[in-house]
Amino acid sequence: MNLFANLLRPAFVAAALVCALPLGAAEAKVVSPKEAAALVASGKAVLVDVRETEECAASGVAQPAKVLPKSDFDGDQKQWQAFLAANKGKQVLVYCASGRRSKAVAEALAAKGIDAANVGGLKDWTAAGLPVRKIE
Repeated sequence: MNLFANLLRPAFVAAALVCALPLGAAEAKVVSPKEAAALVASGKAVLVDVRETEECAASGVAQPAKVLPKSDFDGDQKQWQAFLAANKGKQVLVYCASGRRSKAVAEALAAKGIDAANVGGLKDWTAAGLPVRKIE
């Protein structure tokens, strides 16, 4: 019996180590809208609205934001790849309507080693008194 236990001990240790590893995406940082505006103004970060174009046209977007829909991020990433290449070295700050989609995108970017943070929702941006622009 002691021989059997000694043979299984390494397997139990390995299983315990695997179970202790974190699962899922990297945890995304959270940045307030005012912090985001300051980072973008300083040139250290870029702001991205991950809502769909129709949503952005209906409500407007944060003044400095680039619209890159989550559907493109989840798909072939044609828009996202070019944007990330053009903004290499800058922090990527993302927001959506409520903060849920932007959290998912920020976590996925962080898992790829990109310095990303979730700014929440457009409602948070406007509640902070920050400017919004219309798009067509």
